[in-house]
Amino acid sequence: MQRIAQCSCGAVKVTAEGEPAAVVACHCIECQRRTGSVFGVGAYFPEERATFSGETTAFARPTASGESFIQHFCPTCGTTVFWRAGKLPGHVGIAVGAFADPSFPSPVRSVWEQSRHTWTDVSVVGQHFPKGRL
Repeated sequence: MQRIAQCSCGAVKVTAEGEPAAVVACHCIECQRRTGSVFGVGAYFPEERATFSGETTAFARPTASGESFIQHFCPTCGTTVFWRAGKLPGHVGIAVGAFADPSFPSPVRSVWEQSRHTWTDVSVVGQHFPKGRL
């Protein structure tokens, strides 16, 4: 199976092969700011199963665990399409919304629920963590 994620203007694309290793809903403040929404949902694929096209601008920030989080966004429309997290070497996180596929697999994990907006419902998720996954 092949899935294509892209930014709003279509200049940046990621083609992912197969099923994601994990789909994660993150409620951390940084993901709220990154997405402009109340949480971010990312699908993680092994790097070798992802193909990238288009130029991106990268923004790196430290995480609570001291690792790096490098998000790649389109310099034209500003959409964050993918990222690399130091805690998950060899994997790339791809914004689930960038796939624009309502049948995409649901999250298996919900992290940083200590900053979750109380009105969000993530009961479909199997694993829940107040902070990042240990």
